[in-house]
Amino acid sequence: MKVRREGYYNWLKRPTRQERDAELVSALKQTREAHPCYGVQSMLDTLPESQKVSYGKGYRVCRDNGLLTKRRKPRSSTKADPLAQAADDLVKRDFTATAPNEKLLTDITEIQCKDGKLYLCAMLDCFDAAITGFSMDSNMKAPLCTAALNSAINRWDHPEGCIVHSDRGSQFTSHLYRGTLKARGFRQSMGRTGTCSDNARMESFFATLKKELIYRLPLYRLSRKEVRTYIFEWIAYYNRKRRHTANEDKLPPLRKREFYLQRQSQLAA
Repeated sequence: MKVRREGYYNWLKRPTRQERDAELVSALKQTREAHPCYGVQSMLDTLPESQKVSYGKGYRVCRDNGLLTKRRKPRSSTKADPLAQAADDLVKRDFTATAPNEKLLTDITEIQCKDGKLYLCAMLDCFDAAITGFSMDSNMKAPLCTAALNSAINRWDHPEGCIVHSDRGSQFTSHLYRGTLKARGFRQSMGRTGTCSDNARMESFFATLKKELIYRLPLYRLSRKEVRTYIFEWIAYYNRKRRHTANEDKLPPLRKREFYLQRQSQLAA
């Protein structure tokens, strides 16, 4: 077969692909256990320099060892009030901010549980993508959104003139919600009807929540109370531990905020 004897015996002693990738597989499995919903690139970014591999190899290893995640698309549940006067779009798809608490996004999502629907309203800060406030209830009336707004206000100091951006749902055009914004001196902003990209960053957060948590839960046998607990724990994980690709060095949202506040404190000293 025109093969040298030395080469043949070296080939016999050579470790198999499974043996060569054993340490890599072990490291990726540990990452998957700590972060059940990381994508392939995020998992590879957590590896030490000695184990760095290309995306193609990382994808193959994850695929062969059952470490890939499944994706599902969320559905919208927005209901606009055609008689309500909408606010101007002050954001215009610019979902960035130079400091915390200057520009907030908000929306509602629906989750079907064993004992009925659960609605979540959340407030997302454009500076670091942190969820600064949220509220859950069995209905999607205006008090749900007002409670989420108040939870953000009570936890963080927002300057007068802070922009709060939403879609044109009837909850956000209600007298109760608008009265709360006016009392705090906030400016209301709204995207266009039927254009989810006008609030894309908020939609992206809910898509992440559903892909990484909701779609993995056996909702058909979980009560609203149980799902609330899961969501509360996941948001804490999202804010403090989950890598966020939109932040510098892919910092978790509140970690980025902590570094910013530390720098501001040092500059003021």
